[in-house]
Amino acid sequence: MASLDSVSIAILLGAVLVMAGILSSLLALRFGAPLLLVFLLIGVMAGDSGPGQLQFDDLRTTYLVGSVALALILFDGGLRTRFQNISAVIAPSMLLATVGVLLTALITAPVARYALDLNWTEALLVGAVVASTDAAAVFLLVHAQGLRLRPRVGATLEAESGTNDPFAVFLTLMLVELISVGNGSFAHVAVELGREAVLGAVAGIAGGRLVVLALNRVALPQGLHAPFVLTAALVVFGATQIVHASGFLAVYLAGIIIGNRPTRAHNALVTFLDAATWLAQIVMFVLLGLLASPQRLVGSIGPAVFIALVLMLVARPVAVFLCLAPFRFNWREKIFIAWTGLRGAVAIFLASIPMMVGLSKAYLYFDVAFVIVVISLLLQGWTLAAAA
Repeated sequence: MASLDSVSIAILLGAVLVMAGILSSLLALRFGAPLLLVFLLIGVMAGDSGPGQLQFDDLRTTYLVGSVALALILFDGGLRTRFQNISAVIAPSMLLATVGVLLTALITAPVARYALDLNWTEALLVGAVVASTDAAAVFLLVHAQGLRLRPRVGATLEAESGTNDPFAVFLTLMLVELISVGNGSFAHVAVELGREAVLGAVAGIAGGRLVVLALNRVALPQGLHAPFVLTAALVVFGATQIVHASGFLAVYLAGIIIGNRPTRAHNALVTFLDAATWLAQIVMFVLLGLLASPQRLVGSIGPAVFIALVLMLVARPVAVFLCLAPFRFNWREKIFIAWTGLRGAVAIFLASIPMMVGLSKAYLYFDVAFVIVVISLLLQGWTLAAAA
């Protein structure tokens, strides 16, 4: 009976935490605070270092929830993306999502090396973890604040934030492998990147087409269309990951394919996914907050603040201006795109990977990423409307 009671208590506490996150969104909207930051803080307050005193160190569950939540967020972002809107900005978006992420990581790495006393590979891992913009943060803040961006700027931001996560995940995994195994070459990394991107793109396009075909051919009972599409998206993600391709890229492309084809119950699908994505984001941010330790953060907060400022004021702007130089963006648009490079749960999620594999400085990566995300959401998230 004691084991059954512990399960019931876990369900109760989990439901209370999620409900607190949902209700706190009303307060956050009233004061203009970034909602994602509120969810993180709820997790921190409920953790073993806060008033809640909850003991939580289940990295496997956190990684599982984070993977599913990120897949749903990317799928939802792809589903809402109109291909005719992004077709004109595919080239700049892809440059930002690949070269831009790499440049941001390379510019951030020397700062991390000397601020945290790391070797070059470890410093580059810090840069890779925080290099990508967060799809959840960008999609949520742009839509929640009702920003009416210029179509080209808005499309560029959405396409970039939706496609740079797969590259950041790949870069992080490659660097974790280099640190843990100690061998590898740039040629091997390039081949692996190409293979993951190609297989991920093929899986996403094929999976999206199959879902559209099944959705329009199979007469499902009323109300099951949306759950079918959601689970199909996770099947595409999981199957692609199993063959060591980019499941995140696949699920984003599948969302674009499904969202741009006529399908049954499209409005119900969008509404259902909106609720599922919100719940996934809340659970993911609360779990990541539970893993954080304010006492442990104190030791790395100084270097992390310095790295965050360099990242926001130097690395991201330099990467944006270099990547968009061949395209006809004016300087105001470039500055806004640079400032909208919000860091969110993806950075903390990526920083949990070294903890899972047991790297020697894993908690340092996590703490630095956590502080950078908080600073990014505070400074960039709170000033996004003014910048727009």
